[in-house]
Amino acid sequence: MANILTLDTRMEAIAEKVNHGERLSIEDGLYLYETNDLLSVASLANEVNTRKNGDNVYFIENLYINPTNVCEATCSFCGFKRKPGEEGAYTMNDEQLLSYVEKRWNDNIREFHIVGGHNHEVPFDYYLDTIRTLKKHYPQVTVKAYTGAEIEFFSRIAGLSMKEVLEELIKAGLDTMPGGGAEILTERYRLKMSPDKASTDQWLEAHEIAHGLGLKTHATMLYGSIETKEERLIHMDRLRQLQDSTNGFMVFIPLAMQPRTQSMGLIRRTSAFDDMRTIAISRLMLDNFDHIKAYWINIGVQLTQMALTFGSSDIHGTLIEERISHAVGALTSSGITRKELVHLIKTANKVPVERDTFYNIIQKY
Repeated sequence: MANILTLDTRMEAIAEKVNHGERLSIEDGLYLYETNDLLSVASLANEVNTRKNGDNVYFIENLYINPTNVCEATCSFCGFKRKPGEEGAYTMNDEQLLSYVEKRWNDNIREFHIVGGHNHEVPFDYYLDTIRTLKKHYPQVTVKAYTGAEIEFFSRIAGLSMKEVLEELIKAGLDTMPGGGAEILTERYRLKMSPDKASTDQWLEAHEIAHGLGLKTHATMLYGSIETKEERLIHMDRLRQLQDSTNGFMVFIPLAMQPRTQSMGLIRRTSAFDDMRTIAISRLMLDNFDHIKAYWINIGVQLTQMALTFGSSDIHGTLIEERISHAVGALTSSGITRKELVHLIKTANKVPVERDTFYNIIQKY
């Protein structure tokens, strides 16, 4: 009996903090990860999200572009990268880039989401030209390009500071940065899982500089491998500290780790419980973020629908053709229609809101 009482008391204390708008500690977060009372965690997260966003659930029509899969890094979770000259390695030139877009184009696309390999076989100009080419042919489309890890990589190959790199990219037409490359923001994790990529401090610095230059950006967390629950919470804490000082992040996107191939069974995937709990805890910990995104590519459309009562206010977008998660065994389709997204949101008793990259409302359904 005493045990149940202690559990309830702790949850009540956390609920009290949430209701008074007080920041949760890492210890609070750990308790939320450990409690069996998942529905109370969900209920609190749903309350916070409703306060911030009402019943609105946002989505965007976007096109995913990976200009190159050649990469110098050796991240242990990646199935997308190829070494120079390896079978399947590619680097699109301008003509191939435009042809790729043209084949998938429709007039509702509002955003190009661009990430790729850290390809050291091409100069920094190649990455600038990718943006220039797209801006020239599709001036109306927002360019969301290059992760914090890519910014650090460009600064190395170009011999420029990260600020200079970002200034050049902005001149070329960069509008915002995606949130990738964050993985888990602790050095223990990064040394094991992505030793050749930007450090924790470098990734955060890239976004801090971008915010200082007027860019609003995105933040992700890749969970479900060797990280501890405490490391997930440290990751969230580092993001909210930066957000305290810059207010430059628009959304947080928890990404469930995908195993190397589709044939790897359930044991190698995150559980539905972990996915839902992580979304809810993200909503509760990241009190200074407006949106938590449920990424349907990684957790599937039905769990994404569930996530809308676990604190999520965004379900990403149509994507047209996603490659990176699918290269490591994502089980979902690589694109979805606007009609399907609207149905998914409506049948969860929420209001579908088509947005642009910066959460300006295009249309409510």
